[in-house]
Amino acid sequence: MQIRSVGIDLGKTTFHLVALGASGKVLVKKKFTQKQLLAFTANMQTSLIGLEACAGAHFSDEH
Repeated sequence: MQIRSVGIDLGKTTFHLVALGASGKVLVKKKFTQKQLLAFTANMQTSLIGLEACAGAHFSDEH
């Protein structure tokens, strides 16, 4: 499996990843925890990674 580009939707506790091959075909479409996402991307060959997050995707210490 030769992944060319990856899109990751960042959330507070879960992350949705879509990986595309050279032809644009979806090779991986999966939901990860933070630990799983780190392990998956650490073992990938170098590729383009795009991240998307909305304003609510982070934790705030303010109450």
